[in-house]
Amino acid sequence: MKTIHAVYEHGVFRPLETVELPERTEVEFAPKVIGGEIPNEAALDAIYETMSLRFNSGERDIADRHNEHQP
Repeated sequence: MKTIHAVYEHGVFRPLETVELPERTEVEFAPKVIGGEIPNEAALDAIYETMSLRFNSGERDIADRHNEHQP
C-alpha cells in the first residue's frame, strides 16, 4: 500500500488525499513527523489561551452571517 500523508487535528488523523479503503477499515501505522517540529506544551498552551479570548461584537449568532463575505 502507498504512503498516506495526514494531518493530526482534534485527536484525529485526517488524510490529505483520497484513501482507497472501505469505510471503517481498521489500520495500524507508526506516525512520522514531516515538514516541521512537534509543538511543545508551552507553545500549545499559549495558542489555546489566545483562542479562548472572546471578542464582543454584539452579534449573537456569527454563523448566521457566514456567507455574507464569501465570494
